[in-house]
Amino acid sequence: MCEVCFNEVMKNLSLWLKAAAIYNIIWGALAIFFPLGFFAFFKMEAPLYPEFWQCIGMIVGVYGLGYWWAARNPIKHWPITAVGLLGKIFGPIGFAGALIQGKLPVIFGVNIIFNDLIWWPSFGLIIWRTYQHSIKEGSWP
Repeated sequence: MCEVCFNEVMKNLSLWLKAAAIYNIIWGALAIFFPLGFFAFFKMEAPLYPEFWQCIGMIVGVYGLGYWWAARNPIKHWPITAVGLLGKIFGPIGFAGALIQGKLPVIFGVNIIFNDLIWWPSFGLIIWRTYQHSIKEGSWP
């Protein structure tokens, strides 16, 4: 891939990381300040301990900060994106298990779509482009 093309792709991927950052920070703040709001909106039974949902909100919000920092240089900060991608893969797996066991309703999948699935292509492409660049430079860990 030509250097100009590569730089343009990485610029666009930086925008995706910034979008993920903003989304995660907003979602995290909503979960922290309105821990029962999600459940009320989807007409789900409220959790017994909403503090766990607030904790998840804190984790998601902190990931948002990491994505914002990674957006400055996606290649240099690829481990942040890689950890985020792993979470975005394992989250749907956990949801599928809970769905099969009847512990979560299908409507909870809306959360999985927006928190995880829509980010797979951009996060995966960041890791792939980083790998390609690093192999070319001889610096893949």
